Amino acid sequence: MLTEAQLAAICERSRPKLESMREAIRRFGSALVAYSGGVDSAFVLKVAHGELGGRAVALTALSPSIPAEEAQAASELARQIGARHLTVESKELDNPSYAANPVDRCYFCKSELFELCESKRAELGLSAVLDGFNADDRKDHRPGQTAARERKVRSPLAEAGLTKEEIRAWSRSLGLPTWDKPPMPCLASRIPYGTAVTAQRLSQIGGAEADLRALGLRTFRVRHHGEVARIEISAEEYPRFSEPSFRQRASELLRRRGFVFVALDLEPFRSGRMNEAARVKPEAVALPVLDG
Repeated sequence: MLTEAQLAAICERSRPKLESMREAIRRFGSALVAYSGGVDSAFVLKVAHGELGGRAVALTALSPSIPAEEAQAASELARQIGARHLTVESKELDNPSYAANPVDRCYFCKSELFELCESKRAELGLSAVLDGFNADDRKDHRPGQTAARERKVRSPLAEAGLTKEEIRAWSRSLGLPTWDKPPMPCLASRIPYGTAVTAQRLSQIGGAEADLRALGLRTFRVRHHGEVARIEISAEEYPRFSEPSFRQRASELLRRRGFVFVALDLEPFRSGRMNEAARVKPEAVALPVLDG
């Protein structure tokens, strides 16, 4: 955990990036923010609302791949920010190309999302659609950015060069409760590529993770391998599993969710492990100049 002094230093050295982002958002004049309630999109919404007021609107797409508690938290945070918040139903599971779970699954998910965003942007007469893609995201496999480029979605965080660490530091400075929120990508990311994404599997994963979160785990994943639930946890949470009663309770809860075997991964959690297993590499992401 970073100290207050370290957080302040990060903000100070990245201040020009934030000012560049703010200026560009002002130039848009109005914007619709593709908003999940995670660290990045919450920060974009906070800054956009600060610069544009009621001309910044948040849109959250609801689907089986988003846990209900995440959608509720996103709604509450938008209310705290003071931004208008809309929700729409996303039907990516109806797309066979998405459900088949290829390595570019996120392309089909983001295509659906950004089509919904563009439709609502046009309906409301707003100037641009903004997403939460940041400078560090270029280091990972992000096929969803192809969908963003095709639909002229703007990524003010990445365009300004803001990294995840800087976004978290500024989120803390601006009073956002998401500043230290663990990463929370969609539930489909827990299913190995090539294994079909179904509503039943998403519900099983979502329920299992909710159970473990209720036990006090914070940064973790439940990976779905058929009958096997493979739990990845952060390094600091391994001591929890040294307690026989905790292990037993965790195993019982996941078995109730339909898993036959429950395994603890010996390697600490880190984002992108499914991509590593599939040997997919980051794509070069060309971004527009932040000129509004």
